[in-house]
Amino acid sequence: MQTLILGIGNTLLTDEGVGIHVLHALEPGLADSPDITLLDGGTLSFTLAGPIEDADALIVVDAANIKAAAGEWTLFQGEAMDAFLMGNRKSTVHEVGLTDLRAIAILAGHWPEKRAMLAIQPDVVDWGEQPTPAVAAAIPSVCAAILELLKAWNHAA
Repeated sequence: MQTLILGIGNTLLTDEGVGIHVLHALEPGLADSPDITLLDGGTLSFTLAGPIEDADALIVVDAANIKAAAGEWTLFQGEAMDAFLMGNRKSTVHEVGLTDLRAIAILAGHWPEKRAMLAIQPDVVDWGEQPTPAVAAAIPSVCAAILELLKAWNHAA
């Protein structure tokens, strides 16, 4: 099972870059896994459609307005991820949108059945290369949740 872990964000905009910071934190433990691809999705573009279509499983990490305290995060899986994306079209800061990439993947006939999004509530989205303390403190627990999800998916495969 090929799993794509897609970190989204702009690391020049404090908490907006948290998806990329999570990828960097995961890298030492997952870089040598042949069935896992860590991909810096930046601020999204249509070039990501290919890697999403090629994946058997997809995990997206992004800053999003989940109406929570800064640094809190929520895991959306499967249809809950779809509902969040469709119901919150303006929830992420960039929005070329995951909704657009989802539509392309569905049209191409491959939106991974195993899919999840970890949405982290930002505090500040302004110039700065590091996340705020509240958002930085969430990174280890988000990484742990991703590792647990990978373990669960691999046992179910």
